Amino acid sequence: MAKSKTVFSCSNCGSQFPKWAGQCQDCGDWNTLQEEIGAMPTSSSPKAARFEGFAPKQKVQKLKSINPGETPRFSSGVAELDRVLGGGLVPGSVILLGGDPGIGKSTLILQSLALLSQQHETLYVTGEESVQQVAMRAERLGVQDSDLALLADNQLEDILNVAQQHKPQVLVIDSIQTLYTETLTSAPGSVAQVRETASRMVRYGKQTGTTIVLVGHVTKEGAIAGPRVLEHMVDTVLYFEGEQNSRFRLIRAIKNRFGAVNEIGVFSMTDQGLKEVANPSAMFIKRAQLDATGSVILVTQEGTRPLLVEVQSLVDQSSLANPRRVTVGLDSQRLSMLLAVANRHAGITLYDQDVFATVIGGVKVLEPAADLAILLSIISSLRDKPLNASLAVFGEVGLTGEIRPVQRGLDRVKEVEKLGFEYLIMPKANSAGIKSGKLKIHTVSTLYEALTIAFDL
Repeated sequence: MAKSKTVFSCSNCGSQFPKWAGQCQDCGDWNTLQEEIGAMPTSSSPKAARFEGFAPKQKVQKLKSINPGETPRFSSGVAELDRVLGGGLVPGSVILLGGDPGIGKSTLILQSLALLSQQHETLYVTGEESVQQVAMRAERLGVQDSDLALLADNQLEDILNVAQQHKPQVLVIDSIQTLYTETLTSAPGSVAQVRETASRMVRYGKQTGTTIVLVGHVTKEGAIAGPRVLEHMVDTVLYFEGEQNSRFRLIRAIKNRFGAVNEIGVFSMTDQGLKEVANPSAMFIKRAQLDATGSVILVTQEGTRPLLVEVQSLVDQSSLANPRRVTVGLDSQRLSMLLAVANRHAGITLYDQDVFATVIGGVKVLEPAADLAILLSIISSLRDKPLNASLAVFGEVGLTGEIRPVQRGLDRVKEVEKLGFEYLIMPKANSAGIKSGKLKIHTVSTLYEALTIAFDL
């Protein structure tokens, strides 16, 4: 083994330096260098030598001579997870699953593997729990009779040795921060260990065609712990989101080489584990009070899925020199811009008012199509006049007060019609080719026109 030494590793990009500095010279971030004991990997390690060469050397090929074919997939056993992955698991792909502690990552993994083990060889490696603890969770979930293979270990070379013997089609590491390799002397979870163990797992998955799922911890800022290079190494990055006091959970793809990004899957946490929500729109728009002011239904788009959510706003007289602008699940900078547009092009002054805006259900909506719904809910609260409970809206508001088109307008209209709404306000530029029998569609091109229609329904 190479002689150990003290190095300073950047928690953002993983670069190593011989001494501490306030700023990383590679990525430019400040205060990210952390001291650790480590050594550069060496091929002289006997255990490391056993895992060099899972597949024969590849040769150079011409692009035109390669037949891409169709990407082979197989189901994870959970339909909502398949949707987020782009249709299922791909052999040889590496998936990074992150989320807050206790959000349900291990529960989702165990439920999926229990179904996968019925038709595929699977291996669940846990570095944080014993096999007895996993068995207790499986009993609670009702999957204790599964043929799932378990291994409680966190030593990389031993795990790869077991994987070569069992040859699983799906290999899960829970979690990547607990793994360590003997070629480094730093502690498990350090930047060097996470980077090296993840790269070795990625190489194993690519060379053997094994689908690998790496479970990752999340920092207090909401990012996956470890160097950012970890997200670049894998094929798919999934985030498991949800409020701790809410039973609803969202799994979102922020990177996917085999499918659409920003796709979401919706689950409900129960005593028997996670249950899929087939129609999330109906779940998010359940109103306690139909004639409430400051409430409107927004038709948003998450990946390929149209989703109806409720946007609520509260406008109140401010006693501060600088009135508050607070958002939950919305872009706070965009809210300030929309208030300026309302003042300039609709004569709505809010310079002395506190404005609070939120999306009900814990959903984050950052697309511009939410602009019109946000303004309508704010003005409804300001005027203390409720909007029609059967009204849904979508549209981007420009700085000149025009209502701009958004993507996938037809899919949004179909979702509104399917859920039985009576009225829809949408951009006029999205109206081409859209017809509806029961749904009354109002197309608008300016903010003033949208306000006039919305409060006259």
